[in-house]
Amino acid sequence: MSAPVAVVTGASRGAGRGIARALGDLGATVYLTGRSASVADVAGEVDAGGGHGIGVVCDHRDDAAVAALFARVGEEQGRLDVLVNNAIALPSGLGDDQPFWERPLEHQSMFDVGLRSSYAAAWHAARLLIEARGLLVNTSSFGGGCYMHGPAYGAAKAGVDRLAHDFAVDLEPHGVTAISLWMGILRTERTLAALEADPDRYGDLAARTESVDFPGRVVAALWQHPERIRWSGQTVVAAELAVELGVTDVDGGQPPSHRPVLGGPPAVNPAIVR
Repeated sequence: MSAPVAVVTGASRGAGRGIARALGDLGATVYLTGRSASVADVAGEVDAGGGHGIGVVCDHRDDAAVAALFARVGEEQGRLDVLVNNAIALPSGLGDDQPFWERPLEHQSMFDVGLRSSYAAAWHAARLLIEARGLLVNTSSFGGGCYMHGPAYGAAKAGVDRLAHDFAVDLEPHGVTAISLWMGILRTERTLAALEADPDRYGDLAARTESVDFPGRVVAALWQHPERIRWSGQTVVAAELAVELGVTDVDGGQPPSHRPVLGGPPAVNPAIVR
């Protein structure tokens, strides 16, 4: 299999950064977006792993900037093998224990950069993905199936899960795989700061976290799987898919699935109404 051409949105830190690096390890050309020039640093990390990183400063609230991103990919590469919709506008105070009406109204920003941005990126990418019979991944979390961080976060995550399912319906005749990937508790800067600030609240949670590179390893392995289409339309738990694909974390460990505590992805009725 030739090295893929990929777009990873929201890749300046966290899971997006890890996913870009993991695809770079396959020798991929990775266009990675972020709102600041720090994406150039991540592009350098992709280069160091054997890929070709191209940092693109892009605000996914800006439709013109998103259109220009995918036009550039088409002009420079002529195809797109992998799209990972990871960008989301996570507001401050997301983990505060408050009812939604006491949270800032800016929490609705996740509907814009998170839900809407995933649709817009997929819309621009679809024809390129079809040419390559590619892979589309929406990153998500267990918040798509249980109460987590308030109604806005839950609705945004449930929304991208449903987008992946319905993208798959339209893309199936063209051989494109579309999934939503429920990540676990990632060791992001935000998570590590919360664990350090209130260790009594979170207990032994740190032992159940996974590296920011782990979801990327899962995405990379899925891309390489010759029968990846069989997962299309599904919302899958990264830790569970990792076991199927033989993927471990950077330390060689197997991160746990949080299904026993937080539940699994809700079922979607198979009916299709045109």
